[in-house]
Amino acid sequence: MKKYSHFLVALVGLLGILLPNSSSAQVKTSNNDVWFHYVGKNMLSQKLSFTLEATMRYANGVSEKQQYFVRPSLDYQFTKKFNGSIGYSHYNTYVYGSPALNKTDIPEDHVWIQGTFVHSNGKFKFTHRLRDENRFVGIAVKNGTEYSIDHYDYRNRLRYMFLMNYTLTKKEDKVKLFGILGDEAFFNIGSNAGKTFFNQNRIIGGLGYNIDKNQQIQLSYIHQNIWNYTNTLQESNPTVRISYITNISLFK
Repeated sequence: MKKYSHFLVALVGLLGILLPNSSSAQVKTSNNDVWFHYVGKNMLSQKLSFTLEATMRYANGVSEKQQYFVRPSLDYQFTKKFNGSIGYSHYNTYVYGSPALNKTDIPEDHVWIQGTFVHSNGKFKFTHRLRDENRFVGIAVKNGTEYSIDHYDYRNRLRYMFLMNYTLTKKEDKVKLFGILGDEAFFNIGSNAGKTFFNQNRIIGGLGYNIDKNQQIQLSYIHQNIWNYTNTLQESNPTVRISYITNISLFK
């Protein structure tokens, strides 16, 4: 574990230095969010699986709808440690907060590919995930006093997530309770990247519990920072995420 501790300290330190200064946002706002999250992995063969991820997110407790998405994907286990995925996501982001990030509900569609590398050392499990998202974002235009979606812009975004799980308890040599610590950074790239390199950052900490070999629950605290496309608004959102995760084999 010692050789990874230096990397983790350096990563957290770098994010702590860069992220608060990465935006010259004119307005800062904060929302207390609650996210309900589901991930279902369905094994089609020993190496091929179909995953369905979905979430419903609320701002300021559950008083305002923030966002929902559905995200199906096909995944292939190339090696014991490396998994590759190709998928699609559909988002809808609502008008929420004060001041609001959006003037009307914003639809968004993604086609994406990702690679996930997982390795362990003693009680620690490390996950590195890199995703390239090809985004088609609805653009709102004002018509009189109302806003409506006029067209879609193409934008490209990279997401890198580092997660560290630490085993807290075992039963019959199977992990039951574990701790979670990590970070996920979202980077705007390409010719239509907007005025800020960072789109989002999420600092993650929490607990997970394996109900059985097919079911898991997680309770996480996420501190989410969002910078809008024109770099005029920054959200800093304390967030509670409740996740239910399944892993089911559909073959014999």
